[in-house]
Amino acid sequence: MKKILLTIILLFLLGGVSLAGVFYWQNLRGIGPVINPPQQNIADIISSPKPGTNTTGLPLQLPPGFSVSIFAKDLGSPRVMLPLDYGYMLVSIPAQGKVVALKDDNADGVSDHMYTVLTGLDQPHGLAMYYHGEMTLYIAESDQVSTYDFDFDNQKATNKKKVLDLPGGGGHFTRTLLIIQTPGGEKLLTSIGSSCNVCNEQDDRRAKVLISSLDGSDMRTYASGLRNAVFLTTHPTTKQAWVTEMGRDLLGDNIPPDEINILKEGKDYGWPYCYGKKIQDTAFNNSADAKTRCENSEASYIDLQAHSAPLGLAFVPINSGWPKDYENNVLVAYHGSWNRSVPTGYKVVRFKLDKQGQVLGQEDFITGWLTNNENALGRPVDISIGVDGVMYVTDDKAGVIYRVAPAINDSL
Repeated sequence: MKKILLTIILLFLLGGVSLAGVFYWQNLRGIGPVINPPQQNIADIISSPKPGTNTTGLPLQLPPGFSVSIFAKDLGSPRVMLPLDYGYMLVSIPAQGKVVALKDDNADGVSDHMYTVLTGLDQPHGLAMYYHGEMTLYIAESDQVSTYDFDFDNQKATNKKKVLDLPGGGGHFTRTLLIIQTPGGEKLLTSIGSSCNVCNEQDDRRAKVLISSLDGSDMRTYASGLRNAVFLTTHPTTKQAWVTEMGRDLLGDNIPPDEINILKEGKDYGWPYCYGKKIQDTAFNNSADAKTRCENSEASYIDLQAHSAPLGLAFVPINSGWPKDYENNVLVAYHGSWNRSVPTGYKVVRFKLDKQGQVLGQEDFITGWLTNNENALGRPVDISIGVDGVMYVTDDKAGVIYRVAPAINDSL
């Protein structure tokens, strides 16, 4: 009897190991660039390049006429940027529970000082500023959105007021903010990801972008069916909110697509029942009801390579020193895959658009973070482009912020 029991236990263990091996091979063999430490410190490799030149010989490749350098380093895992003035920005660092201010006092393209604005926060991510004579800073933590009186000169945030309660925990902790103009005045958009890879949510606030008054009142659904719309920005002409959207995992290398969507109030974007151009996720729910829900959903605006993990996006301002054919284009940071046998992403991509946002084409803008299938030097997160044409990119793997500039605007 004991031998039979031991045999059953051994077979059970061997079966478990086999299943784990199959799961790893199908879903995790491309995770190396995410979990392995960089083979080199990118901040040591990149020095300030000559004005307006490409970084030839360095690991990051850009189009001719653009330069890249390190604006700030040793930041841990920086995520969202909130530029306030030339060379002065706020940055959220969720892993450290704080928001910092970076200042370039001598205008040499490198941050000279880092000030801790707030600490002890619960995974702070989204940042927004409302100007009304005074400066009101909005910070989205995992379970709440709060406002602060912000002292620009002294980098201080005081007088905390919680304006929104949010669902904390779950698989997607990031909460992102965007203040938009509506016929009823300025409103606050708050993005909340799903608690799971794919499921029917129990909390009605999940997998949505919510809208509220700036004081947090009248909170309601703005757009739903968004699994994890991590970053939002406003189109310069149409003033519509554009978001990046991460598709679900564990369906193989090439489905479902990640997405860029244009938010329309009251629309449902399909998750968890479908993805992309209204394609039903039959692996989750193959019912007639799910098919109907999918048919009535809003199709994705732009489909991206599955598992690219798109995050920050920014439009190139007009008359900012960028080449004319870049104006009104959108640049998107691909954080990079973990759930793909051959890693993808780890780059910044340019989408060529007309003034109304119609897609004319796409091409890589910054590449080189992914050195091989097992290692990455960094993972781009947020993108910000100022009216002066200077572009900043956060990297939460290398712990740096890059400064990218076209030749006409880079005299450093």
